[in-house]
Amino acid sequence: MEKPGASGDAVAAGGLRGARDCGQTTFCFEGTSVPAGHFGHERGFEQLPGEGPGSDPEEFCGFPSVPDNVQGPGCTTDPSEVTLPGCSCRSASCCSDTCPCLRTCGRAYDGAGALLALGAAGSGYCSPVFECNALCACSDACSSRVVQGGLRLRLEVYATENKGWGVRTLQAIPRGTFVCEYAGEVIGLEEARRRQLAQRPGDNNYIIAVREHAGEGSVTETFVDPAAVGNAGRFLNHSCRPNLFMQPVRVHSLVPRLALFAGRNVAAREELTFDYTGGYGNRLPAERLATPRDGGTDGLQRKECHCGANNCGRFLPLDLSIINAK
Repeated sequence: MEKPGASGDAVAAGGLRGARDCGQTTFCFEGTSVPAGHFGHERGFEQLPGEGPGSDPEEFCGFPSVPDNVQGPGCTTDPSEVTLPGCSCRSASCCSDTCPCLRTCGRAYDGAGALLALGAAGSGYCSPVFECNALCACSDACSSRVVQGGLRLRLEVYATENKGWGVRTLQAIPRGTFVCEYAGEVIGLEEARRRQLAQRPGDNNYIIAVREHAGEGSVTETFVDPAAVGNAGRFLNHSCRPNLFMQPVRVHSLVPRLALFAGRNVAAREELTFDYTGGYGNRLPAERLATPRDGGTDGLQRKECHCGANNCGRFLPLDLSIINAK
């Protein structure tokens, strides 16, 4: 995947603001990139027959794969720890009228597991999603258990023509389907800043910052870095007209999972992309940073965007909020 260069020279900024009383979320994305292999069903890598590299993806990539976020330096909450209360629903699938997990923000998925709030993806706004968790009495077949089910699709990491490594699907994906997480180490702000400042020219950026607004003046920040450990999400390229969009989802913990859903029907063999600014389609996210078209920003050399979209901004999004954080 193509990514921005050194010391913060490749972050993107975006705003996805939550509706209702569930708070609001803004995203800042740093570029991603990397190696090759196949990803498959269930909870990790699966070597698939056919095209693509023949070596084991985990060995080829040179980093351990993780299906979920892991605790890193500066993270005070273990993402794997169950900290959210569970429901006592005894039905096969929870009802939003009675289930405490769904009562606050409503039902997030339809009976097939597709995300319901697809209209919000194109508006620059999104509401938080809470799933049933390990403490819930409902069955594993509950329609409120989607992201926690892990990777179910057949995906392939492959060499693109001019963007480095990318990810494509080996099967058709219906609109609203959960595709994969952007998983890695959850780290603190100071650690995120230290890692960015330590980058050299040509290094790849992977850090994503999620800022959630729960009320006036109340902001919670989560930083995810898959540079050392990650999953299929770290291979995804940016596009100014993507087919995926990111949605924060809470399962067992208050630490959000960064889930990627199909914003439209995606054909088999099509490359999977998301907008590093947090936007989707033709609409800009609520707090998108300016992206000068001359390629220069405060002396930093912008990286060209090769997404090929007719609305391409020519350069990958750039945000220096982590570097400039006080």
